Amino acid sequence: MISCKHRDYLSREEKLRRSYYEVLRDELDQFALEYSLVESYNNFLKVRNPYPFVELRELKPRARIPTVESDAQNSFLIIFTEDLIEKKHKKYIRYFDANKTTKNNLLRHKSFPDVENFNRDMKFFETRDFFSLLRSLLPIDYALLIQKRHNTMARYALTHFHVRIDWPITEAAEDLARDLRYISKDLYEKGDEYAEDFQKKFFEYYGIPVLAGGRRTAAIVAARYFSSFPGIATIYVSSSESRALLRIDERGISKSVLVRLEENDIKKLVDIAGMNLNNFSKNYVIARQRKNYICIFNVKYDHTLHALPSEGGRLRELKPDTNWLTVSEEQILPRPSVINHPPIPFKMVYS
Repeated sequence: MISCKHRDYLSREEKLRRSYYEVLRDELDQFALEYSLVESYNNFLKVRNPYPFVELRELKPRARIPTVESDAQNSFLIIFTEDLIEKKHKKYIRYFDANKTTKNNLLRHKSFPDVENFNRDMKFFETRDFFSLLRSLLPIDYALLIQKRHNTMARYALTHFHVRIDWPITEAAEDLARDLRYISKDLYEKGDEYAEDFQKKFFEYYGIPVLAGGRRTAAIVAARYFSSFPGIATIYVSSSESRALLRIDERGISKSVLVRLEENDIKKLVDIAGMNLNNFSKNYVIARQRKNYICIFNVKYDHTLHALPSEGGRLRELKPDTNWLTVSEEQILPRPSVINHPPIPFKMVYS
């Protein structure tokens, strides 16, 4: 979880900036869902491969997710920060002049398809072509960085691509262990086995398996690094192994996946939403497979007491078998282009 200054402690100018950030983040949410899930599904159709739907057991905390990758699944890592990242952080967040979103830099990357039509205004969030630029850069390795522009109150831009997260996992785990009071100073102060156990719990804290691939590992290390910043940061990571969109922000962790629903499930959802089947299909259904309906399912997680700071800041012992996450909300999301319908509560993980 990423901590930040609560809105009640912000100046009026800071509140306005946060409101603007959250509006932009809502737009980025929909883009990420579309690109990660809907377009991936269409990619599988184009190559005539069956889509590998996530099994519901994979959404349970501590689930072991199969490590099967597919080129048809769109993968990416986006970091969206409320503030401008100061230069002192470049030691671990590797963004330099060489990977700024400039025409000269993009010419060096064959992945960028339309560099001749690039103009500097495209990188600003409020411009018409921003998401076209974002989409074209997502296939490039490592992360894309969206942050506040220097000397502006609330103007955000895609400032850097190919951004590496070079903070060691051991340091990220140690930082979390200190906050949760499982150690006093050093990760190895209670021995190698204790340190190894806590590093496994570090992955569990962010809802991914310990052997997760590079993008997801970079995402949770980045989430931990930005947890000390006063402003909000939101991390989006889409993985070809998990077939899910993982989102980490100041409110916690969520995963979104495509699910295949039968007619009985749809009847329940139609009743809950208070609409007819045609209206539901128009606003919530991504595709049809014979009698099945394809929808976006979102799961939000809360941390258990074992993954929250200890009472009174007391030191405590790690118990590796305890659960650190629990499912808090389950929803069927509207299609990313829909703006006038809310998510529908619908429990599936443990049903």
